[in-house]
Amino acid sequence: MKILALSDSHYKFHPHSPEDHENARLLVSFLHQARGKYDLIALVGDIFDLWFDGRYTIVKQYFPLLKALADLHESGARLIFISGNHDFWFGDFLTSYLGMEIYPDVVTISAEGRKIRFEHGDTRTVNDLRYQLYRKVVRLSAVKHIFSLLHPDFALSLGTLFSRSSRSRKENPALRAAKTKGLVSYAQSLIRKGKADIVVMGHSHIPQVEQLGDGYYANCGDWISHHSYIEINEGIPSLFEYNKQNVVIQETK
Repeated sequence: MKILALSDSHYKFHPHSPEDHENARLLVSFLHQARGKYDLIALVGDIFDLWFDGRYTIVKQYFPLLKALADLHESGARLIFISGNHDFWFGDFLTSYLGMEIYPDVVTISAEGRKIRFEHGDTRTVNDLRYQLYRKVVRLSAVKHIFSLLHPDFALSLGTLFSRSSRSRKENPALRAAKTKGLVSYAQSLIRKGKADIVVMGHSHIPQVEQLGDGYYANCGDWISHHSYIEINEGIPSLFEYNKQNVVIQETK
């Protein structure tokens, strides 16, 4: 089984800069060329900078990305989506129209005799108690219901303020290192206990593959600075980058 995992593209419905447009173009370009190459595609959170689909509405600016994902589904790939800290208010659009499997926190699959665990990682850091409280509140069904009662234009504008605040919060190098250490330590614990052989995460925006005993910690990185992704082939994860000349280069094994 050949698996693709990517995260943290933060695809925006209201791009603010040329970099936002270029990152979106690269992501869609990459997904177009990925058609027919993978058996399973795991979207490991924060693919969208903000997501909400109502009973009758979706965000039309997401169409290029949604079309690329629909093409991948039609090519025979299994699509799974693990909620991130920017995309978690899911209705039925992705499941009903794109055949996608949605998991609010984590999913483990078996492939090539290995247990592969996918989760975004925002609950596994060790230095962000304020966010953990925010996460519990914002995911309450009552909060989602109130949001759904607002006019979509106003609701998305309001949601963008929270999204931008979360994304732009400054992090000094020591805190970022502690966050990454928390993810690696968590993966190491799962592998040591036999709960996973490969742990695939995002959230840190730091692409990485590290062997931990008999298993691996793999972080997808992001599509803001790195345009990176993980491939798992024959039970071995590798890290790649999709560069601006649309050439795939292997960065790390």
